[in-house]
Amino acid sequence: MERTYIKDLGKSEGQEVVIKGWVDVRRDQGKLVFFDFRDMSGKVQGVILPNQTEAHEVAKDVRPEWVLEVRGKVNKRPEKNVQADKQNGDIELEILGIKVLASAKELPFSSDADLNLDTLLDYRPLTLRRDREQNIFRAQNVIMQAYREYLDRQGFTEFQAPRIVGDDAEGGAGIFKIEYLYGHPAYLSTSPQLYKQMMTGVFERVYTTGPQFRAEKHATSRHLNELTMLDFEMAFVNDHTDVMKMISGTLRHIALTLQEKAKNELAYFKVEATMAPEIFPSMKLREAQELIKKETGKDCTNEPDLEPEDERWLCEYANKNLNSDFIIITHYPTSKRPFYTMDDPEDPGFTKSFDVLFRGVEIVSGSQRVHEYEMLIEKMKSKGLDPEKFSFYLMAFKYGLAPHGGIGLGLERLTEKFLGIENVKEATLFPRDINRIDSLLSK
Repeated sequence: MERTYIKDLGKSEGQEVVIKGWVDVRRDQGKLVFFDFRDMSGKVQGVILPNQTEAHEVAKDVRPEWVLEVRGKVNKRPEKNVQADKQNGDIELEILGIKVLASAKELPFSSDADLNLDTLLDYRPLTLRRDREQNIFRAQNVIMQAYREYLDRQGFTEFQAPRIVGDDAEGGAGIFKIEYLYGHPAYLSTSPQLYKQMMTGVFERVYTTGPQFRAEKHATSRHLNELTMLDFEMAFVNDHTDVMKMISGTLRHIALTLQEKAKNELAYFKVEATMAPEIFPSMKLREAQELIKKETGKDCTNEPDLEPEDERWLCEYANKNLNSDFIIITHYPTSKRPFYTMDDPEDPGFTKSFDVLFRGVEIVSGSQRVHEYEMLIEKMKSKGLDPEKFSFYLMAFKYGLAPHGGIGLGLERLTEKFLGIENVKEATLFPRDINRIDSLLSK
């Protein structure tokens, strides 16, 4: 008999089926033995009746996480036992036979316990099996699908940027150095930025997804040393506002897709529907700082960037006053942005750049880029960079690139904020941070 997935059991009422999966819960009630089974598609309750001697014999040692093949009959539940709010809450599997595919040791924690972060990560291969973690990464999968879907519709082409690079795109110090072949130094990529820009000369509109690496010794709830970046770059922009429109549309599509395809996951975390208007509210950095000063009395008007508490306040303001969970802050100082960021000639000292803030934190950084070869050379020199080290990258500009711009978006941080969870590491399958690579570095 072919396997039936648990989500399809309702179609087989009154029939015998075979399911394969894990034991989620075991409950003994007198001569009845109840199991909750799970597979990739969902959960169902099964019961061994007193007359099923052979099934009782096989099941006597079975505990949570045992892997079974179960033969049973799909029965409609009595009206009084129907659980309308649960998957398969109106049916029950009468267990006729059990085949053990793999036994399991007792879990080192209760599957429904409120676990601290260290326990969640110390036992990651096991904690990922829990409902909470499965809901996080099912929702994250929807985010990835929606990101690709929207950009595909807008004529973008996906490409894969290299993870091993000859130098750092941002010119910063937080990079992992590795030994390449023949003793040649190389680095783990901190951003696909340079390759995105080159690819606008090929396909005009491109996006990429994948891991990036930051050798920064941060021990916060916001930072990772390996993160998944969702980047896009687009040619023939008029200025940074074209990029802002594209990322606004992308994030709105992701929000609406989550509400459609991840309703159960959002309900599990009890998060409100995301307010994502067609046009995200925006203001310049100095305007935002003046607003903060006016409304709170805090004077940050000469600061080159926003502090975390400023980002939180602006998001709360946007939520209460602008009917948006997103707000875009533009025109960061030239000193705070990478060499490839276009300056705004109408606002000297500031750039055609922006950050998108969402529920209290920056999730996107973007800008119009410098596309003229000589200007880019001068910008590099002003940042203390040697253009000779970027000759491969500069080749694309020397032979003509259109005006372009783009963004970088962190998947884990976006997931964290959509679901309202507390730490970006909880939205990361296998976090790499200052304290661990799977296991703790201190062990």
